[in-house]
Amino acid sequence: MTNGSVKPPTWFWVVSVIALIWNLMGVGAYLSQAYTPDDVIAQMEQAMQDLINQTPAWATAAFAIAVWGGALGSLLLLLRKGLAYIVLIISFLGIVVQMFYNFFMSNSMEVYGPGGAVMPIMVLLIGIGLIFLAKKGKSAGWLS
Repeated sequence: MTNGSVKPPTWFWVVSVIALIWNLMGVGAYLSQAYTPDDVIAQMEQAMQDLINQTPAWATAAFAIAVWGGALGSLLLLLRKGLAYIVLIISFLGIVVQMFYNFFMSNSMEVYGPGGAVMPIMVLLIGIGLIFLAKKGKSAGWLS
């Protein structure tokens, strides 16, 4: 059979829908962070203001690539397109760049505390999982 002609199992659809919702929440977080009005930032603690105001454009761009790529990749999974694999890899590269900045180049761990590492680790693991899902979908013939 040609790629994309094999019907995916139900769990594939469930995971893909959850992935899309997850990544749309990421898009919401990105938009919230990227477009927070200055008057709202001014009401935050000084450490948070500094963290936001000192974030370089490339780190914000990596965040955008991560979340928009994840949302597009998840949508492509639902549309059963093999391109999802490449898009999810690009999204993951955005995650890695963003997390590198957050963990090693900023004081985000001081601002958020040790609990601030939980979400980034989840994001990394989910990003890896989605790449494997797309790879499995391609090899199983679920994606064209």
